[in-house]
Amino acid sequence: MARGGINKAIVLEARKALLARGENPSIDAVRIELGNTGSKTTIHRYLKEIEDFDPRPRASRERLSDELTELVAGLLERMTEEGGEALAHAQARFDEQRIELEQKLDGLNAELASLQREVDSQKGALGLQADELQTCQASLQAELTRNARLSQNCSDLEIRVQEKDEQIRSLEDKHLHSRDALEHYRNAVKEQRDQEQQRHEGQVQQVQVELRQLQQTLMLKQDELTRLNRDNERLLSEARQQSKVVATQQDAALRLTGEITAMKTAVAKADGAKEAFQEQLGTSRAESKRLEEDLVQASAQLAEAKRLSERYSAELTQLRQSKDHPGTDKESSTR
Repeated sequence: MARGGINKAIVLEARKALLARGENPSIDAVRIELGNTGSKTTIHRYLKEIEDFDPRPRASRERLSDELTELVAGLLERMTEEGGEALAHAQARFDEQRIELEQKLDGLNAELASLQREVDSQKGALGLQADELQTCQASLQAELTRNARLSQNCSDLEIRVQEKDEQIRSLEDKHLHSRDALEHYRNAVKEQRDQEQQRHEGQVQQVQVELRQLQQTLMLKQDELTRLNRDNERLLSEARQQSKVVATQQDAALRLTGEITAMKTAVAKADGAKEAFQEQLGTSRAESKRLEEDLVQASAQLAEAKRLSERYSAELTQLRQSKDHPGTDKESSTR
């Protein structure tokens, strides 16, 4: 089969065009006339078939002499034979090369198909990797955004925790000041009690002078002393309760400090813990203030009760001694 659309009719038309122009219809000329298409073997085969059917134009042979015609015919036959042998040899060689090239082409086509399949597989894998990469990039962007938000939340929570630490330190300072004030008050009460004790010792003589009057009011004083003892016991009980409340508040302050430390490590729950802490802190402030006031009041009442108790106990002791030694009182009166 002719290659590139070359057939016998086309070759015949090209040969006629060359002869019409007075040119030799050789293989190269016919191929050039066909636009450099078709193989020379195919063109030679078609030219041979055409020349066998019509070897030479009749008009040209009529113009040649018989001798020249025979010479040309011999030369043509010889050239045809030699050309046929060369052509056969070239055709055989060409067929071998063609078969070899076709085999190579088949191998290359198979290799190309394998490479194409591999390329398609790699393209598919690259597509999957590109999708995975896009998904990873989207996830990474989301994680970066989330990390930035969490970092900002952590920064805000750290600032809040620092503020809470400052508030706790302020409360601790206030608590220390309150304890110092209470200690100072206790020392002042102790000094006042000592001073009153000294004044009491100085008033012993005056009490001896007033002994007879106190004997008349002994029963009233005993009743009052009983009532004061009950008040004293009640005040002591209240003071112990207030001390327990203060200890409870100190424990609550320590517990709040532990909660603040836990809140630093659990920043995700800091907002909820903050509200509870603020409520507890407000309650603790109010309760601490109230307890401080109650403690001051209780301490004052306790000191007053102790002072009155000591005073009345001393008076009662003196009265009892006076009853037990009436002569001593007479001598003291005489003197």
